[in-house]
Amino acid sequence: MSHQLDQLKQFTVVVADTGDFASLKQFAPRDATTNPSLILKAAQMPEYQFLVEKAVADNQAKFKGPELLANVLDDLMISFGLEILKIVPGRVSTETDANLSFDTGALVAKGRRFIELYQRHGIGRERILIKIASTLEGIRAAEILQRDGINCNLTLLFSLAQAVACAEAKVKLISPFVGRIMDWYKAKEKKEFVPAEDPGVLSVKEIYTYYKKFGHATEVMGASFRNIGEIQELAGCDLLTISPNLLAELQQNTAPLPRKLSPEIARDSRIEKLPLDEKKFRWLFNENAMATEKTAEGIRLFNADAQKLAQFVQAKL
Repeated sequence: MSHQLDQLKQFTVVVADTGDFASLKQFAPRDATTNPSLILKAAQMPEYQFLVEKAVADNQAKFKGPELLANVLDDLMISFGLEILKIVPGRVSTETDANLSFDTGALVAKGRRFIELYQRHGIGRERILIKIASTLEGIRAAEILQRDGINCNLTLLFSLAQAVACAEAKVKLISPFVGRIMDWYKAKEKKEFVPAEDPGVLSVKEIYTYYKKFGHATEVMGASFRNIGEIQELAGCDLLTISPNLLAELQQNTAPLPRKLSPEIARDSRIEKLPLDEKKFRWLFNENAMATEKTAEGIRLFNADAQKLAQFVQAKL
């Protein structure tokens, strides 16, 4: 019997959730995702100092002050993406600044800038996903970018309302956060969850079922896993983005891995269509304490790590 990572690849696209190139070579995912926390961690590793130094050197002759720092940080995000694209055959997700999460115009501008920077290096937009938080402003920005032919990955997604809004905006891909949903319920209810009853797993199953039942083309990529049981329960999801430690666990496990999600099962479900306009979205999101709190917390945490990365780079200028 082949190991579970290979079995999973038979019906789910495996994506590596890392900025570490060595992990990408080891697990051979199709795509890769990054975020400010992962880039901060990778940028501090000695083997990737050459990328930091190059981003600094390339911009010091052109810019000064805050403009210099902003351009170095953008170049650093792109540099990691370029290195990742040398290893993975598919796409890389590059994240927009968390502090722009409530500014539609700024998110659109940042997405276009990232695509322009990649194109300068000969990378076509079909290999890039612009990563944006699933705020209402973020979803509107993604809708504009998608009309431009720029594909987006809507992250920090915790509810069906966010997922439906993304699908109706014709977003290319969403990243519902399994583990962070489970964290919230675990803290709230003071209990452990078996994988089949994990609230994060159930949320992604609901979103996947809704998309397949009502013919939405938006891809579902489960993210933020705490254990391989969550991954096993979502076998068959369009994509799953998985950290290196959990990829290693799957690689060491040779038990059979049954498919749990499929378009056929979804089409036979009794899930009902959710009518959604701005007022309904805002109300449903507000009524979902978990989604409201985890989206806000995620934006704060990503912004905090982005600030740490900025301080790390500033010390080199």
